[in-house]
Amino acid sequence: MFRERSEELKYTLILLDFFLALFAYAAAFSMRFFIFDTDLSKYKQLDQVSYLFFGVLLAISQVITFWLLGLYSPRRFLSFLGEIGVVLGGLVLNILFSISILYFMRIYEVSRVLPILYGAAILVFILAGHNLFRRFILRRRKAGHDLKDVIIIGSGSIAERTARVVESDKLFGLRVLGYVVEQKDEGLSIPEPRLGSVADLDSLIEHYKPSYLIYAGQSGDHEDLKAVLNICDTQGIHLQIVPGFSELITVTGQIENYDGLPIISIRDIPARIGFNRIMKRAFDLLFSGVFILLFSPVYILIALAVKLTSKGPVFFAQERVGLDNKIFKIIKFRTMKVQDEGSSATIWTTKDDPRITPIGKFLRKTSLDESPQFFNIFVGQMSVVGPRPERPFYVEQFKDKYRFFKRRHAVKAGLTGWAQINGLRGDTSIQERIDADIFYIENWSLTLDLKIVLLTPFKAMMHKNAY
Repeated sequence: MFRERSEELKYTLILLDFFLALFAYAAAFSMRFFIFDTDLSKYKQLDQVSYLFFGVLLAISQVITFWLLGLYSPRRFLSFLGEIGVVLGGLVLNILFSISILYFMRIYEVSRVLPILYGAAILVFILAGHNLFRRFILRRRKAGHDLKDVIIIGSGSIAERTARVVESDKLFGLRVLGYVVEQKDEGLSIPEPRLGSVADLDSLIEHYKPSYLIYAGQSGDHEDLKAVLNICDTQGIHLQIVPGFSELITVTGQIENYDGLPIISIRDIPARIGFNRIMKRAFDLLFSGVFILLFSPVYILIALAVKLTSKGPVFFAQERVGLDNKIFKIIKFRTMKVQDEGSSATIWTTKDDPRITPIGKFLRKTSLDESPQFFNIFVGQMSVVGPRPERPFYVEQFKDKYRFFKRRHAVKAGLTGWAQINGLRGDTSIQERIDADIFYIENWSLTLDLKIVLLTPFKAMMHKNAY
């Protein structure tokens, strides 16, 4: 039901964006050679094949980039504001990719200004095109065209929640006709409109001719479910089941098939699945490698400042708990006076901590002390974005005291994270930090990582809670 409508919407958008990208390229080409430069003799000398190849390449790579960034998710498409960020990110990545291709394939005939003009054109085309497409679909749904009728079997909170979800996204075009009561719940008060009971289901299907039935019962009576399944098989109606424990399943929970046996993943981890894992690791390698290369002169200056202002080593390595509860050593610039390992592993840092050196105070305030962790990221012990790693001593202290604390270790620890850009660092609520980390884990996307990275210099590095 949802998958069918989602697939229809996704592939329609992909086709629409491909043609919009071609039109944007044509507009950019026209601007470059017929508006900005009116010398038609130059146009006649152009290598038409190279320009045609580049235009098709741009359109294909644009759609692929948008797909990788999750633009074609119905949830993303429903939000105009959420869409803008993905479109901008997709445009930047595609333009960088296209320029790299031009140099890699040594296609020197194509104007280097063209991708920039294309970026401006496609931004307008995509946002306007998607907005018009949304309006068109919603107008058709409102007029009653292409609607799919749904009957919900159940009478409790799960049935009501199912109805709300089904009708909340108007683009899907699903309409709830009413509720059918399970036999054990016939005497209970249920939401309206009440169509009848399971015993009446045969005649109800004949009368209403629904496209789908959703079983959202919570009585646990398998006899009712068997009866409903038999009726659906006889009537040729598609049945979907909302499990009675659905409230325990996160939005990323999935059903997997092991040799015909359906297994429900209650809490799935998007960042660890298939291509997502490759994308996240590739981003970590690229970002950390570039940062280390560009920041190396600053590393030298900080190292000298640390060495000349206090006795002890330049770097400080400390055990932290990372992915799958494994211990690794985090690298930082030393910001405190040298102390025994036991003290540093078990004493919480506070504001105006006397152990902090003068240069250390500056490094902590600007978060520059954390910058050597890009080496941890490069070798794969950490990620650019993720929950901040904690010391083993505190992990043992917090795991029973705070709900879901160790679920943070389902992904790699990060240099920055959702909690940090929301000001949850230093002496702030641990439970709020955990909740922010869980939100990140369950809602991960490459777009979210990019957003966190871009906001970190403004909302995390110089935050008032940094010390």
